[in-house]
Amino acid sequence: MPVSVYTINKGINKAVEFKGLKAQYIGYLGAGLIGLLIVFAALYIMGVNTFICVVIVLILGAWWFHYVYGLSRKYGQYGMMKKTARRMVPHRVISRSRRVFTGLRKR
Repeated sequence: MPVSVYTINKGINKAVEFKGLKAQYIGYLGAGLIGLLIVFAALYIMGVNTFICVVIVLILGAWWFHYVYGLSRKYGQYGMMKKTARRMVPHRVISRSRRVFTGLRKR
Protein backbone atom coordinates (compact mmCIF):
# COMPACT_ATOMS: atom_id res chain seq x y z
CA MET A 1 0.00 0.00 0.00
CA PRO A 2 1.50 3.38 -1.00
CA VAL A 3 2.17 5.97 1.68
CA SER A 4 0.09 9.13 1.41
CA VAL A 5 2.03 12.34 0.94
CA TYR A 6 -0.87 14.50 2.07
CA THR A 7 -1.14 15.61 5.68
CA ILE A 8 -4.43 16.11 7.44
CA ASN A 9 -5.06 19.57 8.84
CA LYS A 10 -5.98 19.00 12.47
CA GLY A 11 -7.03 22.63 12.95
CA ILE A 12 -10.25 22.55 10.94
CA ASN A 13 -13.16 24.36 12.64
CA LYS A 14 -10.92 25.72 15.37
CA ALA A 15 -10.46 29.39 16.15
CA VAL A 16 -7.47 31.19 14.74
CA GLU A 17 -4.90 31.51 17.49
CA PHE A 18 -1.62 33.41 17.48
CA LYS A 19 0.65 33.32 20.51
CA GLY A 20 -2.29 32.88 22.89
CA LEU A 21 -4.59 35.44 21.27
CA LYS A 22 -7.83 33.98 19.99
CA ALA A 23 -10.16 35.01 17.18
CA GLN A 24 -11.08 38.71 17.06
CA TYR A 25 -8.46 39.76 19.63
CA ILE A 26 -5.78 39.45 16.94
CA GLY A 27 -7.60 42.19 15.03
CA TYR A 28 -7.96 44.32 18.15
CA LEU A 29 -4.22 44.05 18.78
CA GLY A 30 -3.43 44.95 15.16
CA ALA A 31 -5.77 47.95 15.23
CA GLY A 32 -4.18 49.11 18.48
CA LEU A 33 -0.69 48.87 17.00
CA ILE A 34 -1.76 50.91 13.97
CA GLY A 35 -3.25 53.46 16.38
CA LEU A 36 0.05 53.63 18.26
CA LEU A 37 1.88 54.23 15.00
CA ILE A 38 -0.46 57.14 14.29
CA VAL A 39 0.06 58.51 17.82
CA PHE A 40 3.83 58.35 17.34
CA ALA A 41 3.59 60.14 13.99
CA ALA A 42 1.33 62.84 15.44
CA LEU A 43 3.64 63.45 18.39
CA TYR A 44 6.67 63.57 16.11
CA ILE A 45 4.99 66.02 13.73
CA MET A 46 3.99 68.24 16.68
CA GLY A 47 7.68 68.53 17.52
CA VAL A 48 7.86 66.38 20.65
CA ASN A 49 11.32 64.96 21.35
CA THR A 50 11.80 61.59 19.63
CA PHE A 51 12.89 59.88 22.86
CA ILE A 52 9.73 61.05 24.63
CA CYS A 53 7.61 59.86 21.66
CA VAL A 54 9.21 56.41 21.84
CA VAL A 55 8.73 56.18 25.61
CA ILE A 56 5.06 57.21 25.40
CA VAL A 57 4.35 54.73 22.58
CA LEU A 58 6.19 51.92 24.40
CA ILE A 59 4.22 52.50 27.60
CA LEU A 60 0.91 52.67 25.71
CA GLY A 61 1.90 49.61 23.68
CA ALA A 62 2.73 47.57 26.79
CA TRP A 63 -0.59 48.57 28.34
CA TRP A 64 -2.49 47.68 25.14
CA PHE A 65 -0.81 44.24 24.91
CA HIS A 66 -1.65 43.56 28.55
CA TYR A 67 -5.26 44.70 28.07
CA VAL A 68 -5.91 42.66 24.91
CA TYR A 69 -4.27 39.52 26.30
CA GLY A 70 -6.39 39.95 29.44
CA LEU A 71 -9.55 40.19 27.34
CA SER A 72 -8.56 37.07 25.43
CA ARG A 73 -7.90 35.14 28.63
CA LYS A 74 -11.06 36.36 30.36
CA TYR A 75 -13.61 36.01 27.57
CA GLY A 76 -12.11 33.52 25.13
CA GLN A 77 -13.22 33.18 21.55
CA TYR A 78 -16.91 34.08 21.84
CA GLY A 79 -17.24 35.35 25.41
CA MET A 80 -17.00 39.05 24.68
CA MET A 81 -19.62 38.80 21.93
CA LYS A 82 -21.88 36.91 24.34
CA LYS A 83 -21.38 39.59 26.98
CA THR A 84 -22.26 42.34 24.51
CA ALA A 85 -25.32 40.43 23.34
CA ARG A 86 -26.44 39.85 26.93
CA ARG A 87 -26.32 43.60 27.58
CA MET A 88 -28.66 44.22 24.63
CA VAL A 89 -31.40 41.93 25.99
CA PRO A 90 -34.03 44.01 27.80
CA HIS A 91 -34.44 43.44 31.55
CA ARG A 92 -38.23 43.45 31.29
CA VAL A 93 -40.92 43.63 28.66
CA ILE A 94 -43.76 46.04 29.35
CA SER A 95 -47.06 45.47 27.61
CA ARG A 96 -49.86 48.00 28.04
CA SER A 97 -52.37 45.82 26.25
CA ARG A 98 -53.41 42.14 26.31
CA ARG A 99 -54.08 42.18 22.57
CA VAL A 100 -50.56 40.87 21.81
CA PHE A 101 -51.11 37.77 23.93
CA THR A 102 -54.75 36.95 23.15
CA GLY A 103 -54.05 35.54 19.68
CA LEU A 104 -51.20 33.25 20.68
CA ARG A 105 -53.34 30.14 21.26
CA LYS A 106 -54.92 30.31 17.79
CA ARG A 107 -51.62 29.91 15.95
